[in-house]
Amino acid sequence: MDVVASVMTPGYLALRQHAAWLDLSGRGKIRVTGEDRARLLHAMTTNNVQALKPGEGCYAFFLNAQGRILGDANVLCFEDHFLLDTEPETSRKLFEHLDRYIIADDVTLEDETGRVATIAVEGPEAADALAKLGATLPDAPYSTTAWDTATIARISSTGPDGFFVFLPVGERAGLTARLTEAGIGAATPEDARVVRIEHARPRYGEEITERYLVQETGQLHAISFSKGCYLGQEIVERVRSRAQIHRVLRPLEIETTQIPEAGTKLTSGTDVASEIASAVFSPVLGKVAALAYVRVPFAEPGTELTLNGVPARVS
Repeated sequence: MDVVASVMTPGYLALRQHAAWLDLSGRGKIRVTGEDRARLLHAMTTNNVQALKPGEGCYAFFLNAQGRILGDANVLCFEDHFLLDTEPETSRKLFEHLDRYIIADDVTLEDETGRVATIAVEGPEAADALAKLGATLPDAPYSTTAWDTATIARISSTGPDGFFVFLPVGERAGLTARLTEAGIGAATPEDARVVRIEHARPRYGEEITERYLVQETGQLHAISFSKGCYLGQEIVERVRSRAQIHRVLRPLEIETTQIPEAGTKLTSGTDVASEIASAVFSPVLGKVAALAYVRVPFAEPGTELTLNGVPARVS
């Protein structure tokens, strides 16, 4: 594939150096209420949901009985409900998956995707940008604070710094106008994808799918190894106890301006060492940045690989 134009767009530069806003309202929002809500989510996810207190949250996977990943979610705890924030592609799938396991439980699911907008403010100056608008910001990852009729969660889709603002859909235009007036411009989905891959931030539906096991993704902050039973736990524990993964998701740098397709193989000598999951041209690096599933013997940072003779390395 030909290289994408290497121009550093305003949105890209803002996400890398300052702050920008992204309209992520298409992300799924599932509200979970009822007396048994924590017990059900604890039994259906990889993380310790029952330990969460109001204002706290976590990142978690939903698995099937074979330990394959059906989807992921930011699980946010409130006084009377949980909010599951998930990818647009998995919102309906996870809703139906949870609904299937509600039998005698006091649990109600509501799809709030169409009623609640999500505006992300991300980049190294994201906290300053929101504070200047009068927002009280949460400190811990996945924690939340109230801001008038909105809720702010410390979550980033592109890198280490950012916040999701959940608010009534009718108030979305007012917030984006205030951000723009404060000098915080919009970034495009293309800008966000480049920065996300540069920061080695995988996304369910692209780098993470049902094809992979939990440990292969490298997202171990999604797992509690000390919690009680949950769907798919037997496989997760078997992999952990036997150290039986053969590949792991790693960032690569490839010395080319030509973007390889997903599925492209890289080699070490005569051995197939890696398969690309996603790749972009990185303006800041001046070459291709990729996320790839690398065979464990070749997964150490600094390992040299080749792509049809082009040098690459695990970064």
